[in-house]
Amino acid sequence: MSSPPISQVTRGVALMILAIFFFTAMDATAKGLIERYPAPQVIWVRFVGQLLLVLVILRHHLGPVLRTRFPVLHFWRSASQFGATTFFFLSLPHIGLAEATAIADINPVLITLGAALFLGEKLGPRRIAGVVVALIGALIVIRPGAGVFSWAAILPLFCALSYATSALLTRKIGAQESVWASMVYAALFGTIVAGAALPFVWQPIAAGDIWLFVLIGCLGTVAQLCIIRSFSITEAGIVAPFAYLGIVFATFWGAVLYDQWPDRWTVIGALVIVAAGLYVWHRETRAARAPKS
Repeated sequence: MSSPPISQVTRGVALMILAIFFFTAMDATAKGLIERYPAPQVIWVRFVGQLLLVLVILRHHLGPVLRTRFPVLHFWRSASQFGATTFFFLSLPHIGLAEATAIADINPVLITLGAALFLGEKLGPRRIAGVVVALIGALIVIRPGAGVFSWAAILPLFCALSYATSALLTRKIGAQESVWASMVYAALFGTIVAGAALPFVWQPIAAGDIWLFVLIGCLGTVAQLCIIRSFSITEAGIVAPFAYLGIVFATFWGAVLYDQWPDRWTVIGALVIVAAGLYVWHRETRAARAPKS
C-alpha cells in the first residue's frame, strides 16, 4: 500500500491534534459538572448539543445526509462513540483527569493493531515503534502499582476499547459518505439513549452553569468533526499515536482548572509521548515525499 500524499498526512495529523485538544477541554469541563450533576444529564447535553448544532448547520440538506449506504456501520459507530464518552465521564469522579486520560490512551495501540487486522493497513516498523514508545510514555505517567489502578480504572479501559472501535468504523466508512452523516447518527443515538435516563436523574441547572453545558456541546461537536475527518482522509496507523497528546492536554487542563499539577514522572512520560508522535509524523511525511520507484 502506498503512503498517502504529504498534504493529506499533514491535514490528518493536524485534525487529530485539534480533535484531542477539544476533547480534553470537553472532558475537563465535564469533570466539574459531574461533581454537581448526574452523569447521564451531562452526557445527554453533550450529544443533544451536537445534534442541535448539526441540524442548524445542515438545515435544508438533512434529507440527503440521512440517506446512507451503511446503516449498520453507523449504528455500531454511534454506539461505540456513546460508549467511549459514557465510560470516560463516569470515571471522572473517581480518577484524576490526567490519570483517566492516560489509561484511556492505550487506544492508539488498539487502533493500529485493529487497522492492520481488520482494514488491511500496513503495520510497518515505524508505526510499531511509534506506538510502542508512546505506550511506554503512557505507562510512565500511569506508573502501575502507584495507586492509579483500581476498580474505577476499568471505566477508561472500556473507553479505550469503545474509542478504538469507533475510530476503526470511521476509517471503514472513510470518504464514502459525508462526515455529517456520522455526526447526525451519533448525536441521535446519544441523545435518545442518554435521554432515556433523564426522568430518573434530572436536576435543575443553575443559571451560572448553563454556559458550561453549552460549551460541552460545542466542544464535543467540533472535536468529533475533526476526528471523523482525520480518520477519513488518513490511515489510522499514522494518526493514532497522536492521540497520546491527550495526556499532555489533560495534564494542562487539570493544572489550570483544578490545581492538579503533574509530578516529575508525568512530565517525563508526556515528553516521551510527544517525541513518539513527532517521530511517526516525520517518518511518514518523508516517506510521502520520497519518489516512487
